[in-house]
Amino acid sequence: MKALILSGGKGTRLRPLTYTGAKQLVPVANKPILWYGIEEIVAAGITDIGIIISPETGREVKNKTGTGDRFGANITYILQDKPAGLAHAVQIAQPFLKDDPFIMYLGDNLIQQGDLSYFLQQFTQKQHDALILLRPVSNPTAFGVAKVDECGRVLELIEKPQVPPSNLALVGVYFFSPAIHEAIACIQPSARGELEITDAIQCLIDRQKQVSACQLEGWWLDTGKKDDLLEANRLILDTYLKTSNFGEVDSHSQIIGRVQIGSGSKVINCTIRGPVVIGSDCYLENCFIGPYSSIADQATIIETDIEHSVVLQGAKIDRIHQRIIDSVIGQRAQLTVAARRPKALRFLIGDDCQIELA
Repeated sequence: MKALILSGGKGTRLRPLTYTGAKQLVPVANKPILWYGIEEIVAAGITDIGIIISPETGREVKNKTGTGDRFGANITYILQDKPAGLAHAVQIAQPFLKDDPFIMYLGDNLIQQGDLSYFLQQFTQKQHDALILLRPVSNPTAFGVAKVDECGRVLELIEKPQVPPSNLALVGVYFFSPAIHEAIACIQPSARGELEITDAIQCLIDRQKQVSACQLEGWWLDTGKKDDLLEANRLILDTYLKTSNFGEVDSHSQIIGRVQIGSGSKVINCTIRGPVVIGSDCYLENCFIGPYSSIADQATIIETDIEHSVVLQGAKIDRIHQRIIDSVIGQRAQLTVAARRPKALRFLIGDDCQIELA
């Protein structure tokens, strides 16, 4: 069994944050989103992993993620020179996949940890040609949608339908036998010029192949937008964060709840109310760090209140006298203020920006 993780695309929904980097490397609870998928796949027992990368961000993904040693995996990188669809990604990965069954995992998706092992077991036991995961959603027109019978057999798939046959959206995790390659070979690009994986699965259905579905009970998030990223950060901190302190916290500071502080970080006269994760070599002074905040390595925060936010590596926030909420601050961004403002502030700031509020 192999795994194929898609980590290409241009991340347009997370701009300006993704103008300078891969969306799959944006951290959630101080860990790149992509790495959660790798860890979940390895935990399910699959260690031979191919990662689809793009020309724009592929080098960054490779440099950050490496050969797979840190995960106990062997990673092969596969270049997709243009965003031509999920089925196209499988097509160009065929020399890596060969005739092995595989799982395809969208690199900007997160599912609840432990669920993948269960679904892999279902796929291998039933020996079907495809197993898809479904989740009820309130806005099915924004997703690929499935129509299934009472036995869980998939009858029809439609990509972003105007009149959905159900509210069951396809989760970005798929299990395939080698039969998917023949199905992809017989489809044509969609109206948006891409080879759609939903069309390939529909081809399997039309050929009377065994295509089944399981409903995902745990949480699932597509982190392509700011609010989804913040919700993923909240869920990870709420579910998995453990208390630890390897930094320096002075006697005037107060730590409440589950808080993780990395080595070399200094906390001076601050109140930190968990769940909060603070990376290594950070400097925090005269701050309130509220629940569901992630502060990455080498960040500096001075005389600022912040909560339910993600601050990336090397960012500096200095003397913001209004509370920052629901924000994502890019790498090495610098944010300062010259005067008080009466309301809370919300930001989505890209890497290396310098912003001064007059």
